[in-house]
Amino acid sequence: MRSIIILFLLVGLNIRFALGQTNRIADKNKIGWFVYEGDHALSKKWKLHTEYQWRRIDYIKSWQQSLARVGFTYQILPQVKVGAGYTSFITFPYGGYPTAETGDPFPERRLHQDIQLSNTMGRVALQHRFRLEQRWLGQLQQSTGKNVQSWEYQNRIRYQIALQVPLQGLTLDDQEWYINFFDELFLGFGKNVGQNVYNQNRISGGLGYQFTDDFQVELNYLYQITQHAETDPVSGNNVFEYNQGFRLGVVYNFKFFKN
Repeated sequence: MRSIIILFLLVGLNIRFALGQTNRIADKNKIGWFVYEGDHALSKKWKLHTEYQWRRIDYIKSWQQSLARVGFTYQILPQVKVGAGYTSFITFPYGGYPTAETGDPFPERRLHQDIQLSNTMGRVALQHRFRLEQRWLGQLQQSTGKNVQSWEYQNRIRYQIALQVPLQGLTLDDQEWYINFFDELFLGFGKNVGQNVYNQNRISGGLGYQFTDDFQVELNYLYQITQHAETDPVSGNNVFEYNQGFRLGVVYNFKFFKN
């Protein structure tokens, strides 16, 4: 019950930020995210995490972002695991108020540490993830725009609540459909956070199909709100992106270790 309350609070907070301010600039984009994720068993408790996200504007027409991530997870208890990893991230110029100010894509490097808690409520499988990120954002040279002249350090914390509901029984088995949903809130803190303490929020939900325990495919609706760190230089107003589209995800776990 507490998890459901948290879920509604997060959705309510998202709506509040979406509607609560009038002195802001709205930049609306159509997005398509193509995502691969995999957790590959190295032992009974250790797994190697691999991930790539191909993010597009106008559904598939042009680049939004590219994300490549690698990390490790460790199963402390059946319902608790911890993890850490590294992310290479590139943001391309897109939308009416691109954050890639020079007109060239800029890089970002991240480290993260997280803890994931899972439990069930009847047929509903719930997961909570708390993630701490250390981010280095590349600052491009104004003259050439392509060379990184410095790296700006930022901190961010993320909380995600996710649920999965089987459609053909009490548990999710092979060759069955399921519903999935998640809401993730991003908060910046510390030096260099700028305007975006409320960094972004993502809401996503849709339909999935489990071929096997190690292979699932999901097609979701995705709604993303992002606040820019810098205000609009002309009006001085905050810039918010309201991006809507789809998320096509593939989960494939291959095992280096088998019991």
